[in-house]
Amino acid sequence: MLTIGPLTSTDRDAWQRLFVGYNEFYGRTMPDEFFDQAWTRFQQDVEVHALGARLEGQLVGITHFLTHASTTAPDSCYLQDLFTAPEARGQGAARALIAAVTDWAREQGCGRVYWATHESNTTARRLYDQVAENRGFILYTIPL
Repeated sequence: MLTIGPLTSTDRDAWQRLFVGYNEFYGRTMPDEFFDQAWTRFQQDVEVHALGARLEGQLVGITHFLTHASTTAPDSCYLQDLFTAPEARGQGAARALIAAVTDWAREQGCGRVYWATHESNTTARRLYDQVAENRGFILYTIPL
């Protein structure tokens, strides 16, 4: 059975394994302090938020998200990170996490949920094309 809910203190190690996997997918390695800071922020549940997907009680997926003001619409919800364990893919965890963030954002009065992914992430994009609209925007970044 698949369930979606907040991360609890007992999820820390499983969450970090998943978040390491997410970062490795994008070619990043992070110091332990980075994970400590992120976990603390998720537990505070004020500026950034996190949900987990569990299959048979095991944490197999995570999402991190936040809201921000918009100049042209109600606040927006940015789904910043989404990752499911490779062995759990195709079982609905990512779809359920997106739906849960969408429900949360709707309850907060947001006007949209949006996210970015790499163009080569074809597996995830198959799902994203089913649950969201690609409006063709290109993301530019200035690293600081």
